[in-house]
Parts: sequence; structure tokens; C-alpha cells
Amino acid sequence: MKSVFTIFSVVVFTTVSAVNSCPPSDRAALLAFKAALHEPHLGIFNSWTGTDCCHNWYGVSCDQETHRVADINLRGESEDPIFERAHRTGFMTGFISPEICKLTRLSSLTIADWKGITGQIPKCITTLPFLRILDLIGNKISGEIPADIGRLKRLTVLNVADNQLTGRIPASLTGLSNLMHLDLRNNKISGPIPSRAGDLSMLSRALLSGNLISGSIPASLCRIYRLADLDLSMNKLSGLIPPCLGKMAVLATLNLDCNLLMGKIPATLLTSAVGNLNLSRNALEGNIPDVFGRSSYFTAIDLSHNKFKGPVPRSLSAASYIGHLDLSYNHLCGRIPAGEPFNHLEASSFMYNDCLCGKPLRAC
Repeated sequence: MKSVFTIFSVVVFTTVSAVNSCPPSDRAALLAFKAALHEPHLGIFNSWTGTDCCHNWYGVSCDQETHRVADINLRGESEDPIFERAHRTGFMTGFISPEICKLTRLSSLTIADWKGITGQIPKCITTLPFLRILDLIGNKISGEIPADIGRLKRLTVLNVADNQLTGRIPASLTGLSNLMHLDLRNNKISGPIPSRAGDLSMLSRALLSGNLISGSIPASLCRIYRLADLDLSMNKLSGLIPPCLGKMAVLATLNLDCNLLMGKIPATLLTSAVGNLNLSRNALEGNIPDVFGRSSYFTAIDLSHNKFKGPVPRSLSAASYIGHLDLSYNHLCGRIPAGEPFNHLEASSFMYNDCLCGKPLRAC
């Protein structure tokens, strides 16, 4: 009788374990994904053994109800004990296998900061209907962003910064109505910003610096009510700065430095909610609008290396706060106003203009 009970218990346990473990198809997809990668130092894949990929497989998490693989989180700069014991960050080579697309319930895919992963973003990634997070920052991935990336209707984070991506920003990307964080920094992406970028109504951060993006800044960006951080620096953008950028409700950081922008600086930017403004190293011209006031609160404002002329705006003294100000390398002329914020600014803020004088430069 005892042996019968034991056999029954083993059968029940085996059945329950099989039900609660990941399906063989998910396990096979993970092993194929692993086979395309080589991680020589930390042994993060050593735990990828056994039949149940839902338990104790490093970086793998499953949905508690379906037991399908839901999250892959492999980050080469981690505070995990594996990294701390080795006193090093991760390094991995190989490529992201298209087999990853067989994980049809995948919600987040993070393969970040491994420095040596090459190849392309698998085009089939756009067939994963539940994908919310795609984070591939800090590798050597090349090729283009998949043209039909807009199929990922649930995507909230797209981070492919610090890679070697080329091509254009796909027009379909503007269909990602749930996207909150877009980071394309430090790649070789070219072409214009899609004219319908303003359709990204949930976007709060758009970081596109360090690419080869050209054309004008689309005014449609001003429609993104939640946009707080816009970084388009170090590109090849030309044309005028849309004045409506200064009317955005929550835009706090605007970096447009190191482009080919021209024309006058919109007065709206100097009385806006923007607190960190960098327009340096462009071809902006005309007088700096003398419109600063109580609503002007800048932790940093950099207008250096442009073609501004005329005097330093006296209304700067009416601003609520000016932390850092750089007006160097322009064609400004006249007496630097006295009082705050000028009392705490250094000479470097005003150097290399045509004929500025007064503290902290030479006396007039």
C-alpha cells in the first residue's frame, strides 16, 4: 500500500511540475538564443540547465499563469553578485538569434551593455504582440531599425542607444501610441525626423543625439504634451527652431547644440518651462531677446558659438534663477549688466565676443 502511495505521489508531483514549468518550445527557443552568444567571463548562462526555464535560469522570468517566458533581462553593467564577485562588467559577443521571436508571449527584452554583440535587430521582433520593452543599449548592433516597428502597439520603451545602427527612423515608429521612452543616441541614423513624430502622444523622453539626422525640427513635436526631455544635439539639423517648443507645458530639458540651425532664437524659449537649454554651436543670429522674467528659471543656458549680436539682455537680472550661463564666442557688444546673476558668473561666460566690457571682463 505504501509503495502504491509513493508511486502515486511521484506521478502527481511529476505532473504538477510539468504543468508549472515552461513549455519545451520556449526552452528550445532560449537555448537557440544562447547558442548564438558567447559570454566568456561570468558564466551567466551556466544556470540555463534542466527542463524548467521558469526557475533559476539567470535573467529569465515567466508569467505565473501561463508559464510562458515573459521577460529576458540580461544587462552587462549590473549590480548582481555574479558581477560584483568578478569585479568586472560584462562582455559578450555573437548576435541576437531570430529564434527569440518564437517566445510569443515575451513582454520585455533587455540585452544591454555587453559591448561586443553584433549583427542586426531581428526583423521578426515586430511580430511579438505583447512586447513592451526593447532595450538593446550598449552593443555593436548594426543595420536598420525594423521598418515595421510600428506593429509593436504595446511598446513603451525603445532603447537602442550606443550601437552602430544606420538608415532612417522608420515612419511606422510614429504609430507607437504607447511609447514613453525613445533613445536612439550615438548611432549612425540619418534622414529626417518623421513629420508625424507628434503622434507619439505618450512620449516623455526623446533622445536622438549623436547621429546624422538632417532636415528641420518638425513642429508636430510641440503637440506631445508629456514631453519633458528632448535631445536632438550633435546631428545635422537645419532650418529654424519652432517657436512652439517654448510653449510646451512640461518640457524641462532642450538640447539642440551642435547642429546647423539658423535664424533667431524664439523668445518663447526664454520664458518657458525649460530649465536646461543648450543651443550652442549652431548658426543662430540676431539679438538675444530681452524677455527674461520671473518665469525664467535656468539651471543652465548655453548660447555659445553662434552669431548673436547686440547687448547682453538686461532682463536676465529679473530671472528667478540663472545657474550657468554661457554667451561666449558670439558678436555681443556693450556693458555687461551689474547685479545678479552676473555677480557669480565667470569671465568664461562672456569671452570671445566683439566688444563686451564690465565685470567679470575688463572695465568699460
